[in-house]
Amino acid sequence: MGTPELVMIAIVVLVLFGGSQLPKLAKNLGSAQRELKKAMDDGKSDQKPEGEVK
Repeated sequence: MGTPELVMIAIVVLVLFGGSQLPKLAKNLGSAQRELKKAMDDGKSDQKPEGEVK
């Protein structure tokens, strides 16, 4: 995706959600991203390497 596409997406988001809703939307996206990253990291630490017998 190039710059024109990103600008177009930003304009559509601004029109759909309005300026007052953007900070709330960004906060929710940030918290969802943190939760996803935490879950992925937890999943990696739970896996044991192959060949390890417990």
